[in-house]
Amino acid sequence: MNKKIVHDALVLMAFSLVLGGILGAVYQITLPAITQAEYEKTQKAYKAVFADAESFEELEYDKAAAEEMMAAGGFKDSIDSVQKAIVGGEVAGYVVTVTAKDGSQGSITMSVGIRNDGTVNSYSITSISETPGLGKKAVEPDFIENFEDKNVSEFIVVKTAPTADNEIEAIAGSTITTNAVANAVNAALVYARSLVGGAQ
Repeated sequence: MNKKIVHDALVLMAFSLVLGGILGAVYQITLPAITQAEYEKTQKAYKAVFADAESFEELEYDKAAAEEMMAAGGFKDSIDSVQKAIVGGEVAGYVVTVTAKDGSQGSITMSVGIRNDGTVNSYSITSISETPGLGKKAVEPDFIENFEDKNVSEFIVVKTAPTADNEIEAIAGSTITTNAVANAVNAALVYARSLVGGAQ
């Protein structure tokens, strides 16, 4: 009886090792394709919010300091990455990727293009789990254009038709999502303005 248990355990262990090896090999084979797909996705998002940039260079930043800045500003957002947008060999602005943690159905990750003078070019959402037909309208061009080419100190959400450049009308039935997106753009603005030689 004991011999059978030992035998079965050895067979199971051997099977697990072989299966693990196969999975590891498959992962190593597919990793370059996954990495390339992620790269292309992020580059597309950067280009969507800084169309005239000739290239993007990753900026090394202090993540802990960024978290402190967000907390001090009352933001429930995290700065995930910062890219310098290069135009004519010069830094024309930044693409700040930020994750809003206060969406209606979960976190929302987006890249925000901001020029050196503080003008928001646009934003591009790369991850969202909001409700289709409601909060997911935040990815639609008709909503995104409310933020485009705006130079304001901050965006605020209103429930009626906007009367000022910094006012964003809430998506019907999705005020929480609208606030999350507006706050994320504001967080990106605050961080971009803090960069040496960045948006003032």
